[in-house]
Amino acid sequence: MAATAAAIGLGDLIASAHAADSVPGTQFQQWLDGIPGKYRQVYDAPSPNNGFALIWSHVFLMTGAQGYGVAESELGVVVVLRHSAIPIAFRDDAWEKYKLGEFFKINDPATKSPATRNPFSHIKPGDMPLPEAALEKLVARGVKIAVCNTAIHHQSARVAAQLGMPHESVKQDWLAAVLPGVQVVPSGVLAVNGAQAKGCSYCFAG
Repeated sequence: MAATAAAIGLGDLIASAHAADSVPGTQFQQWLDGIPGKYRQVYDAPSPNNGFALIWSHVFLMTGAQGYGVAESELGVVVVLRHSAIPIAFRDDAWEKYKLGEFFKINDPATKSPATRNPFSHIKPGDMPLPEAALEKLVARGVKIAVCNTAIHHQSARVAAQLGMPHESVKQDWLAAVLPGVQVVPSGVLAVNGAQAKGCSYCFAG
């Protein structure tokens, strides 16, 4: 009986260990696990910088396939939008309502005035030097784009104070305005760390 009990106990321990191994990680970890390809790069964008994080992502996909002689599916790209680059991740309505072009000092390429729309997504002719670098086109090609929740929290507080609006209302509006295919992550610096831990080479894009 003692031997049987011991065997059952050991079996329970083994089953528990296997169960622990099969438990999925956090949403953030699962997102990192989805980075594709053998050759990987992360673009760290703390500022808009005319959308160069997106432009360089397209260039990496285009030239990486040529240089390494592989299919584009073997190239993994992560773009981390943090600090003042976060509006790149938002829909046009948030840009207009909160005057994000004025606040983040981003001009509309057509009018040369503070942008009231997102000139990096669903772009108009002349918005970007490489139209294939538009955010939604990169998402469709498998590029992983992260936006920093910590920056959303702090920057929305600043805008709310300027406009005399409740902070939580502005913050939730911004979160609701995140474009399809963009992952809200706990912080941008965490996303940069996580992408590098998954084998992404680092490139400063801001």
